[in-house]
Amino acid sequence: MKKYKAGFTLVEVLIVVVVVAILAAIAIPSYQNYVIRTKRGDAMAALMSAVQAAERYKANNNFSYQGLTNADIPSQVPVEGGAAYYNIGVDNVTATTYTLTATPTGSQPASDGSLTINQSGAKNWTKTNNGCWPESGSTC
Repeated sequence: MKKYKAGFTLVEVLIVVVVVAILAAIAIPSYQNYVIRTKRGDAMAALMSAVQAAERYKANNNFSYQGLTNADIPSQVPVEGGAAYYNIGVDNVTATTYTLTATPTGSQPASDGSLTINQSGAKNWTKTNNGCWPESGSTC
């Protein structure tokens, strides 16, 4: 009677390793892109909150944006806890105009581009410069 040893051969183990490596090569970049898009969506929401803060400032200051500073708006994303992945700043402030900019920082790659919005609601994403924001955090 022959005795058979139970177990896996080296070839079987190598096949499993190759299959797992191929799946990881596909899944990891997809996951990373999803995380970037999600963080971009958070920044767009934070900019809309900052627009509301700027409009409240205008209503409380004789209907003028003059004097609007970063202290009057949320300054980073996420607003509460965690490491910031976007910094929000206010520029070009006059009595009738302002521009809010969300600049990537921390774990968000700078190559993703900044998001801007002004007092009239004009939106821009510096990655495309075509006068739009990526809806739902995707591309436009």
